[in-house]
Amino acid sequence: MSETPPVINNLVIYKIVPTALWQRARDAGIFQGAAIDLTDGYIHFSTAAQVKETAQKHFAGQDDLLLVAVDGGALGDKLVFETSRGGDQFPHLYAHLPLSAVLWETPLTMDDDGAHQFPEIS
Repeated sequence: MSETPPVINNLVIYKIVPTALWQRARDAGIFQGAAIDLTDGYIHFSTAAQVKETAQKHFAGQDDLLLVAVDGGALGDKLVFETSRGGDQFPHLYAHLPLSAVLWETPLTMDDDGAHQFPEIS
């Protein structure tokens, strides 16, 4: 019998998303995911400790991005942590993201060297 991944509650998780895609989600009232999320069958998120590496690995040099903070506890049992990059446990949402679970969003600006600038998060 395979082991069921643990459900994680009461946790802030983060999604990096292009501004235009997020605007479409706002207009629709729900976020269905980016192209990679739709392909993989779940929405990829990062913890505070993982999100900067996610930006470097998957969004290097891209501007016009938002950092979206989500209340993981509001997502119920559809949010699970699964082993991914480097053996880390990453939050994955096996559902669409209701915008009611969004805590805040902020632009990810870039410095003169092309690195994304993150707000203080934990």
